[in-house]
Amino acid sequence: MREYSVPVLVDVPLSANCTDTVFQRAVDEPAAVVVRRKVGEDWTAITAAEFHAAVAGVAKGLIAAGIEPGDRVALMSRTRYEWTVADYAIWAAGGVGVPIYETSSAEQVKWILSDSGAKAAIVEAAGHEATVREAAPDLALVWNIDDGGLAALTESGAGVTDETLTERRTGRGGHDLATIIYTSGTTGMPKGCRITHDNLLFTGRNVAFGPLEDLFTVDGRAALLFLPLAHSFARMVQIVLLETGTVLAHTPNMKNVAPDLQGFKPTFLLGVPRVFEKVYNGAEQKATADGKGKIFHTAANVAIEYSKAEATGGAGLGLRLKHAAFDKLVYTKLRAATGGKLSAAVSGGSALGERLGHFFRGVGIEVFEGWGLTETSAPSTVNIPGANKVGTVGKPFPGVTVGIAEDGEILVKGRHIFDGYWNNEKATAEVIDSDGWFHTGDVGELDKDGYLKITGRKKEILVTAAGKNVAPAPLEDSIRAHRLISQVMVVGDDKPFIGALVTLDPEAMAQVTLTDEELQAEVQSAIDNANRMVSKAEQIKKFVILEHDITEETGHLTPSLKVKRNLVMRDFAKQIDELYGS
Repeated sequence: MREYSVPVLVDVPLSANCTDTVFQRAVDEPAAVVVRRKVGEDWTAITAAEFHAAVAGVAKGLIAAGIEPGDRVALMSRTRYEWTVADYAIWAAGGVGVPIYETSSAEQVKWILSDSGAKAAIVEAAGHEATVREAAPDLALVWNIDDGGLAALTESGAGVTDETLTERRTGRGGHDLATIIYTSGTTGMPKGCRITHDNLLFTGRNVAFGPLEDLFTVDGRAALLFLPLAHSFARMVQIVLLETGTVLAHTPNMKNVAPDLQGFKPTFLLGVPRVFEKVYNGAEQKATADGKGKIFHTAANVAIEYSKAEATGGAGLGLRLKHAAFDKLVYTKLRAATGGKLSAAVSGGSALGERLGHFFRGVGIEVFEGWGLTETSAPSTVNIPGANKVGTVGKPFPGVTVGIAEDGEILVKGRHIFDGYWNNEKATAEVIDSDGWFHTGDVGELDKDGYLKITGRKKEILVTAAGKNVAPAPLEDSIRAHRLISQVMVVGDDKPFIGALVTLDPEAMAQVTLTDEELQAEVQSAIDNANRMVSKAEQIKKFVILEHDITEETGHLTPSLKVKRNLVMRDFAKQIDELYGS
């Protein structure tokens, strides 16, 4: 088995817990700005002292309400300031946070509340409260943020002393459970991942003060979070931002990301590939609508060539001159659309795609791709400033070992590996072997320098009727990069050839006028481009365009925008059958 390890950089003491930095910074730097909260059109500063007071107030309220050490408290909300306050307050009270996606159905909420044994819930709005009460009618402790729930908690906890809070907060250490994160899962009921304080702090500090330190030491460092904080990826970045003193801001509504970027002016951004695809496609659509499509495509190609050249010895004079010209004409405007200060971003969740990675680096916004799972406290590998190998997900971060099994499965070891599945020892035993390796289910390759490349999911490998193994992910990632395409799912298990279900991006389609023949040709061009990457037996022979997009709202995507393959197969069985003439 091929392995690659990186030594531990920050040895976090097991006495530490996730609240330490919040409480200590209020003493050391009470006036330091830690969060900016949007009020109207202004971004109001929240100091370390004010943030500490908000966390402590809610924590005291939870203690007064009867929350004991180790009790589970559910948190169902969009990404907003109060989510972060509640998250740290649950920890400060000695509790265990159980995040729930705000889009979850009553059935999903019922499962999570029941399985976790949650004693209380903090929800954002009336709709969430109604869902929780339908899912768990006997749950007595429910606080609604929009209905003054956090203020009520703070008021009710006024009689809890600082000494009681300190005793409760410091009574939790690294080995104690910090959170149960339920995997959004593309199949079956979600499993609860037991994540300890040590898992989170070890990961956060070794990433923040190691490979990505340069991102969090720039002047005026600030980051805008808009991905769901119920997801382990965004949750870990929240911890990293507070640990490093990077100013944090939240955007609850994805539709407000563009104006919030311009108003808040972040230096750092967290996203999933679909976000970066939408940024590129949006810029392309606007340029085309303004009659500047040809200029944009030329500029994009120059940015990609420039990035590639810089990675292999440096661009020549001619390419540098072209790049400088397009920087004034095109790239400056793209950077201005992100607030003008953004120079770096981290992408995770699925493959970004080499072309897109080179494009953003070429325009001056370097995207560092990383990889991990909920079970690995989010990241296991990440690309770093000065050593960003586009097309890979980077090297293991300090304290992590990555191995490739004989069948290509990626195995991982380290203190960031979760403590097992809640109430599910059988499932835990299936993924953590006797040597301590966590079996990720992802398939990949390690190059000679220790960089990891993801090639697919072990369980998603399709086997055609002719016995050919096909990894759908690389094909799907390539096709989805087309400006008109929203989602794609490759099919072909036990079939005579590989096919694809394709959906169109409603926003992109609103910008163009195409005949059916022209639309078919556009999609076929994306298919042809993807087919160039694989052997003839792996190529997509036929495709069908679905009438409607598949989204999180339709139940076909997870909150991290991964396709729920089993549900798509079920709901579009007729279209799949038609592909194969049955």
